[in-house]
Amino acid sequence: MKKLLLALFIMGLALPSQGAEEAEKDGIERDYVARAVLTKAQEKIVLELAAKRGIKKVARISTYNMFPTAARGIRVQGIEQVKGREVSSQVLNVSYKKWWHPNTAPRKDDLQIGDYWAGKPRTQKEIILKVGKKEYRTRTVQGLSMEEAESIMGLFLAKKYIIEPAVNQENFKQIAWDKPMGFRKRGEDFSISFPHKAQGGGFFDLQVKMKNKEMIIHQMFQAVP
Repeated sequence: MKKLLLALFIMGLALPSQGAEEAEKDGIERDYVARAVLTKAQEKIVLELAAKRGIKKVARISTYNMFPTAARGIRVQGIEQVKGREVSSQVLNVSYKKWWHPNTAPRKDDLQIGDYWAGKPRTQKEIILKVGKKEYRTRTVQGLSMEEAESIMGLFLAKKYIIEPAVNQENFKQIAWDKPMGFRKRGEDFSISFPHKAQGGGFFDLQVKMKNKEMIIHQMFQAVP
């Protein structure tokens, strides 16, 4: 499961930090985990790196834990661009020598300022789902339509589902139902992922099938750090 969580992080599906958030006068939202709080001086370096990598307007700076290791990383996100149901933004991962993996050095093409370095930014894409009057964002809708994903999301939120005996219902209390990570369909089965409510708590992958217009949860996998 640890390998699965790391793979999802690489693909951009890792859990967002759930630490305290604040937006200061500069309009930048900050979300730092307890062991990785940037000072103003450190933020200045990180913002300089982001600017040199093409992210001139920053919307958010966050830090995160790289469980199961002790490493921590920094993420800078640019201003979002919304086109219909699609939201995209540039995201830059910044490494800080004292927080990153021991004995790790910048790669050949990385840009470095002091003990901080970064590669090139990537484009992060999200999809807006609408259920009732509320909007939810997810990273992936694969193999099914937007309407199907919204319908499934609505059933989860309304708790309109059947749980098979093999599924541990106690885990349902730990699921952040309003933060769907991804919807996938393979054959007749659906796979829907949600993060754990607790910071760094991993995520849950629910295996679902539809029968006679009823949603049946027949398996649940949990990826833990």
